[in-house]
Amino acid sequence: MGTILSIVFPLYAAIAIGYGAVRLGAFKPSDMRVLGHYVMSIALPALVFHAIATRDIAEVLQPAYLMVYAAGGLATIAAAYAWFTLTAPDKRRRAVAVMGCACPNSGFIGYPLLLLLFPDLAGLVLAQNVLVENVLLIPLCLVLMDLAEDRESVSVPAMLGRVLRDLLRRPLIVGLLAGLAVSALGMSLPAPVNRLFEMLAASASALALVVIGGTLVGLPMFGNRAMAAQIALGKLLMHPALTTVAALMLTGVGLVVLPPDLRAAVILSAAMPMFGVYTIFAQERGLEGAASLAQLMATSAAFLSLSALLLWLA
Repeated sequence: MGTILSIVFPLYAAIAIGYGAVRLGAFKPSDMRVLGHYVMSIALPALVFHAIATRDIAEVLQPAYLMVYAAGGLATIAAAYAWFTLTAPDKRRRAVAVMGCACPNSGFIGYPLLLLLFPDLAGLVLAQNVLVENVLLIPLCLVLMDLAEDRESVSVPAMLGRVLRDLLRRPLIVGLLAGLAVSALGMSLPAPVNRLFEMLAASASALALVVIGGTLVGLPMFGNRAMAAQIALGKLLMHPALTTVAALMLTGVGLVVLPPDLRAAVILSAAMPMFGVYTIFAQERGLEGAASLAQLMATSAAFLSLSALLLWLA
């Protein structure tokens, strides 16, 4: 148990530092947005690019991992959609709830945790997660949100086209595609360039956690608490459980072979709280209250759920 705490404690201590820094006035909430923009636009893209560009293409793409992670995410979307069809009072709330259950925070919390557990794999795992989340899970959730608005004049292909155009503008995706190109061409980064990207990547982990803590200050604490609790439980329990089932089933029928480290990484990746911009997407639908409550609940309760999961995986 001491080993588990030595892994989880630094993460939540850094989150607490960010929360305390904003709560005590050392930083303003707007500062967290600036720092978060740096992490998402520079540090994490540099990390993903470096992790991919410095390895052979055959080592970079792990089809077994991608298949399990995608299957777990899709199963979570389907299960959450079915559940919230019964419990959510309208389609918009259902769509926002589904996104909260199925889209984890791989960059700001997942990567720092995996860096402590699997330092040699953390960057590659982040790249796989970014690929599945940004190409499959987040676009599908955004389509569900748009469909919930009952915009009859907008077709599903048009919505998908808009989502994909937005996708290709994201710095994380640009970094991932650039890294894949360098890796596929067998190019080597010049030493000064390599050191630059190492330096930028090193700034991602701790700063991301501090930003998570700082952004928790001032979240609107109004909204449907019962729905928020269901979303948090869906993210912390249902998503990793269904990903575990996907790994067992796909392994059992011989479709995939996952080494123990990657099997642990895919389950832990699914067990992260929802991604940081979740409340922004919910705000566009007028549901930021429940989303903020769910994010606060999930981020806080993940200390216990991740500790228990690490103990089970040990």
